[in-house]
Amino acid sequence: MHISLFLASLQLDRDDRTPLFRQLYASIKQAILSGALPAGRQLPPSREFCLRLAISRQTVLNAYELLLAEGYLSGTVGKGTYVNVDLPKPPSRPSTLSMRHTKPMAPALSRRGNLLVEFARSPPWAQDKTRAFRVSMPGLDAFPFDVWSRLVARRWRRHEDRLGYGDPAGYGRLRELLAVYLRSSRGVICNPAQIIITSGSQQALYLLSTVLLDPGDSAWVESPGYRGTFASLHAAQAKVCYVPVDQNGLDVAYAKRHYPNAKLAAVTPSHHLPLGMTMSLQRRLDLLAWAKAHSAWVIEDDYDSEYRYSGAPLASLQSLDQNDCVAYVGTMSKVLFPGLRLGYMVLPQALVAPITQAKAIVDRQTAIMPQMVLADFIAEGHFGRHIKRTRKLYGERQAALLHAIDAHLSAFLSYENTEGGLDLAVHFTKPRSEQEIVKAGLAAGLELRPLSYYLPTEAKEKSTHFLPGLLLGFSSLSEQEIHESSLKLRDVFRSKRS
Repeated sequence: MHISLFLASLQLDRDDRTPLFRQLYASIKQAILSGALPAGRQLPPSREFCLRLAISRQTVLNAYELLLAEGYLSGTVGKGTYVNVDLPKPPSRPSTLSMRHTKPMAPALSRRGNLLVEFARSPPWAQDKTRAFRVSMPGLDAFPFDVWSRLVARRWRRHEDRLGYGDPAGYGRLRELLAVYLRSSRGVICNPAQIIITSGSQQALYLLSTVLLDPGDSAWVESPGYRGTFASLHAAQAKVCYVPVDQNGLDVAYAKRHYPNAKLAAVTPSHHLPLGMTMSLQRRLDLLAWAKAHSAWVIEDDYDSEYRYSGAPLASLQSLDQNDCVAYVGTMSKVLFPGLRLGYMVLPQALVAPITQAKAIVDRQTAIMPQMVLADFIAEGHFGRHIKRTRKLYGERQAALLHAIDAHLSAFLSYENTEGGLDLAVHFTKPRSEQEIVKAGLAAGLELRPLSYYLPTEAKEKSTHFLPGLLLGFSSLSEQEIHESSLKLRDVFRSKRS
């Protein structure tokens, strides 16, 4: 391009907030990168830019200074300014015709990258107001945000040296308090040094999967089960072995028959996701005996065990472990609020050092200030009171949902496991399309999650006893909202009679 044509093509927008020298810099840079200004081409003196563009000489000098500093231009005072001859030659431009039929080439993803993309599919995160029947959502109306805000403000006033790097394993005081809490509420046997704070339970599952398994190693998972576990194991390039569940939890005997050489088992023993049953004591003991005999690891995902409405919360699987093989995973997303992004692991002693080092590589450390605020929240008794208050509240809300189903939806839905949790699994009483019900529900303003979402495609042919249905969240809804939404759901089923 002739320099006069280049000057004529320049357009500076004086209404744009971007400074004029930045706009000029960007225009010249783009012309160089595209080949419009080839290597060795002399640029006009600054005064010519000033006259053509009605800008100050300092604006031009500032743009030139940036381009010189970044290596796009070369030159000295009195000898002119040139496009740097050492720049790589830009690729030849394809013809207009060929451009219509070609796509930009991009570097290929790794095998692990493709696995992440393929198996980490999840519903889009909701940015709107919570509505019925959103799953795994605590009741934010019950959270003491005034107390939390006060604790946050106090911590920021006393930040002192807490703005630097910290221990990758987490804030020491929080780990101490969690150790006490887990011992008393879940029977977890641990000391603070065994606890690692994570950015949610999902990070814990990813770290455990990638550190404990080699590519090709087999791992048992519940089917149906948590997609986040499936995704983490696939990302670790493990052979994921889908094991059916029944009313006693993971079918350990089936797993041993079909996948005898597995190196790991991932389970939700206290409250299965999504069906809600509890793993029986015999199954727990069988699982631990298998792990001991095969030198295998067990991941216990205890994601919402605080919320049990028929009796006290059950003791953890980890409390039965005599072989130091259970890694216990918990989260604050279901207890406090998801945006907090705090989870934790309780690890066997042999895993503490390697998992801590892996955690440091992934994100160096989880944000320290939320950990400190949570420690204060626990130490001052707010956490215990919040658990007690919400356990009662969510129990009342679950009872409201059960009543609504019995009164208005019994012709369409049935349920079994009501011991605890934030959600209720319901099954269709007659054959129906989950997707049609979900789509019709969305049109009616309802957010419905099909149970098949938790059943991987590759496991469907083995799941001959899987019953279609929905997972209904209730914990974030008032009793009035539950009643009104249940009537809407009844209308959805009536409109989709088979």
